[in-house]
Amino acid sequence: MEPVVVSVEGVSKRYRIGRLPAGYDSLRESLARALTARLRRLRRGGEVEDETTLWALKDVSFEVRRGEILGIVGRNGAGKSTLLKILSRITRPSTGQAEIYGRVGSLLEVGTGFHPDLTGRENVYLNGAVLGMRKVEIDAKFDEIVAFSELERFIETPVKHYSSGMYVRLAFSVAAHLEPEILIMDEVLAVGDMAFQQKCLDKMNEIRGQGRTIFFVSHNLPAITRLCKRAVLIERGRLVADGHPQAVVNRYLSTSWGAGAERVWGDDAPGDAVARLRRVRVAGEDGETAAAVDVRRASSIEVTYDVLEEGHALVPVVELYNEEGTEVFSTHDTGAEWRRRPRPVGRYTSAVRLPGNLLAEGTLIAHVSIMSHFPSTILRARAANAVAFQVLDEPGGVSARGDYAGPMPGVVRPLLEWETRADAQ
Repeated sequence: MEPVVVSVEGVSKRYRIGRLPAGYDSLRESLARALTARLRRLRRGGEVEDETTLWALKDVSFEVRRGEILGIVGRNGAGKSTLLKILSRITRPSTGQAEIYGRVGSLLEVGTGFHPDLTGRENVYLNGAVLGMRKVEIDAKFDEIVAFSELERFIETPVKHYSSGMYVRLAFSVAAHLEPEILIMDEVLAVGDMAFQQKCLDKMNEIRGQGRTIFFVSHNLPAITRLCKRAVLIERGRLVADGHPQAVVNRYLSTSWGAGAERVWGDDAPGDAVARLRRVRVAGEDGETAAAVDVRRASSIEVTYDVLEEGHALVPVVELYNEEGTEVFSTHDTGAEWRRRPRPVGRYTSAVRLPGNLLAEGTLIAHVSIMSHFPSTILRARAANAVAFQVLDEPGGVSARGDYAGPMPGVVRPLLEWETRADAQ
């Protein structure tokens, strides 16, 4: 078993928020504030917590071993960046301790660690010196760093003239090539073009193969599940899940979107006197409930509902959206069996099949409805964010990706037929 290189024990971080006093207080005001604080401390068992106190982290503990890539997920403001700043020694914890064994390289925010008046070349050497590297070591890596960043033309330019994308290119290249034992990255894929993002992912795979440890914060959930063997979820400053990346991502989707791969309703079922939703789930090709599906494999969304009143022609509807809020498509049951036919009272399950090689990689959210379309359109039941699931697209195999490992934008990714002929000369 590899040795522990990061040990976090009971780490909490408290910030004071609110406005500072406009000027000097009188003696009476100072005494009144001190007395108020004393009374609050007595009421709360010795610790003052009021509207000016924010716990960015609260009693976080975990260990990371050498060679692990730890994915960290959570909503904005959950405490992810605060944790990384503590690990990077940028800020101190209010309580607890974080022990780190090895040289740390950090890429937390655009431009962090760069001096704006220094050139790109000078900042490369500055960052290397901060990491404890000798000039001869940096010299050996310099050309490789510049080539990876693709900033050869601008390397003698002060970085204050760089765009945010240029900052990230150089910062990631420095952090990845100066060989820290522990690499800490916060949303490195959020800035920059998609081609460079893929270069970053490839480089991280290479770093993982070298046995170095990586902390990877990202909202790119497929990247978390693809790169990491372990992930943690932080909610409101607390570590609430630690384990297999897909299980952690599933919990994150469930808490952030209010939806997982399956939802069941009881007395709170959405609907009216005609129809009510009872269950919605995502099923894989094997028929089992699935929070993640392979882009090449068929899947389905099943809608179970009760018909409570006879005499209505009902139609289940599924609207599929990606995580950016773009509608991928909507679909409803147009089959001949029940088209314009009133349904008897009872329970029904309708399933829409999603063929393989149709959806693009990413997180998808389904809104589900029961409608009457004949003789007029009436909404009977609706559940927004009914279920959420991931589509994963690994390189290789028979898919639209083929042998290409780079970014493939778009909301769908169909496998289309191509035909090539050799034209006569």
